[in-house]
Amino acid sequence: MIQPVAIKKLHPSAALPTYGSAYAAGADLRACLDAPVTLAPGETVVIPTGLAMEIPAGFAGLIYARSGLATKKGLAPANKVGVVDADYRGEVKVALHNHSAAVQVVEPSERIAQLVITPFLTAQFLETETLTDTGRGAGGFGSTGAK
Repeated sequence: MIQPVAIKKLHPSAALPTYGSAYAAGADLRACLDAPVTLAPGETVVIPTGLAMEIPAGFAGLIYARSGLATKKGLAPANKVGVVDADYRGEVKVALHNHSAAVQVVEPSERIAQLVITPFLTAQFLETETLTDTGRGAGGFGSTGAK
């Protein structure tokens, strides 16, 4: 399914998101930088994309790590998954965190994250005194993997 998403370039060197293959779920977001940015180990830097977008109502833009950048350089979104709401019209930025023990450099136009446009449901939260029983019950972290 193809979903049109209007995108406004906020900077002349900004690049529209692009898919790396025919069946890619995420479109690459690129750093919109005039010069390289250095990240020390453990440092987080907000990297601009130079883009604003109009995500349709009922959809959200989810910003995920690029597996190559995360495994090769240790760079991934600081918040793990960024959420771009349909009513946000500001610049899309990526808070990149350096998880590695080495200084890392982000170059202008480097692919820094991937954007997945996905539908979502808005829940109606209803307070109740009881919940239905399940086999798992209140079993928490690791409870389904216990032997």
